[in-house]
Amino acid sequence: MDVERYDRTRPAYPPELVGQLIAAAPGRETLDVGAGTGIEARQFQASGCHVLGVEPDQRMAEFARRSGIDVEVAKFEDWEPAGRRFDLLVSGQAWHWVDPVAGAVKAAEVLRPAGLFAAFWHVPEPPEEVADALADAYGRLVPDAPIDLKSVPKQSSDPYGPLIVKVADGLREAGAFGEPERSRHDWDRVYTRDEWLDQLPTFGSLTWVESTVRQEILAEVGAAIDRMGGRFTTRYATVAITAVRR
Repeated sequence: MDVERYDRTRPAYPPELVGQLIAAAPGRETLDVGAGTGIEARQFQASGCHVLGVEPDQRMAEFARRSGIDVEVAKFEDWEPAGRRFDLLVSGQAWHWVDPVAGAVKAAEVLRPAGLFAAFWHVPEPPEEVADALADAYGRLVPDAPIDLKSVPKQSSDPYGPLIVKVADGLREAGAFGEPERSRHDWDRVYTRDEWLDQLPTFGSLTWVESTVRQEILAEVGAAIDRMGGRFTTRYATVAITAVRR
């Protein structure tokens, strides 16, 4: 994983979501689980929170530290809070790596009463011309791929729905949270050809593909974007699940 590329190209989270979560928490002490390179941590820090990140990938943690975030390297389930407690626990694009029950129990342990748990994910949906160019090239050039990009669900099909159900069930099983609630923020972002091709290699479907094959795929996607005038708008839905520590 090219952590600099990841941080440069992955989108931040809707300011409205960040503001709502901060407003709903009883204070500003924030724990960021799966902090990655610090994308959401910097947003919460800039909004007045004191943020501690927990991240299992040493390279990502080091990048986040260089950007001004305090990060401890560990899997969340194994992390030692040493008596520290937080008002807000956030996890951007990462809680699917955490065991839903053990993670919820640990979240209850580190949140103060009335503290807020919040996990959230982006669902990008580029225009069909861009998505189809990637799926076609990927299917032809990576025939043994474990994923069929033509079957990637659209926003309308609630692609994170089954995952959010598992997260909600884990929070209920932990026995320390109020009823989980879902929310969704829809927004758009305009990409140039170069910006989109810079981001594509950070997605799991391409990270493991041999470099020369990956470049062929990117070239075909780039040609499709050129035919659209060199830029396009991607629709994003940012979906979240929250629950209050009783």
